[in-house]
Amino acid sequence: MRRAALLLSLLVFSLLSTPVLAAGEGGGKKRPDPGTTVEMPYLIAPMSQDGKLLGYAYITSKLICSSPDACIAVRDKLAFIQDAFIRDVNAKPCSLANDPRAVDKEQLNTRLTANAKRIVGDRKVVSMLFLSINFAPLHPSESTMGENVPPPERAPDQAAAQKPAAGASASTTAPKDTAVPAENAQKSRPK
Repeated sequence: MRRAALLLSLLVFSLLSTPVLAAGEGGGKKRPDPGTTVEMPYLIAPMSQDGKLLGYAYITSKLICSSPDACIAVRDKLAFIQDAFIRDVNAKPCSLANDPRAVDKEQLNTRLTANAKRIVGDRKVVSMLFLSINFAPLHPSESTMGENVPPPERAPDQAAAQKPAAGASASTTAPKDTAVPAENAQKSRPK
């Protein structure tokens, strides 16, 4: 009987202490309170180096607000905030100085948060939370597309290597989807 009571008290203690321990973990970054984030539409940022477009960064993010009431104000102005975000990433580069294909998250967070605060109000917006940032190159290479590169997108030396030589025939058997000669077509028609 005492053993059961001891096990029960340990179970109750572990259940009660688990949320407290979990709240202390996390590496110093606090999760936003429930109901205080607004999921933003995709943001597509051009990534360039020395004025040459390399590709685009596809950014999914959330705007962290100070309260649930502030979230309502943000949702009311969402179109204006998104317009300001698009104008910002197209006006100034958002890439790292040493890697033009990576986004400088801290700088972009500062800029986008300032835009949102300007539109909604300084006390309603806290910061941005980037969920994912994916870079898509403008001209995919074989390493990004895998083995199956369509012929128009192949490098010139590969496309020429796959064409038959000038005097050689491409194949000895005709493909199945070729047209039937006219003389054979007459014989196969029902009368």
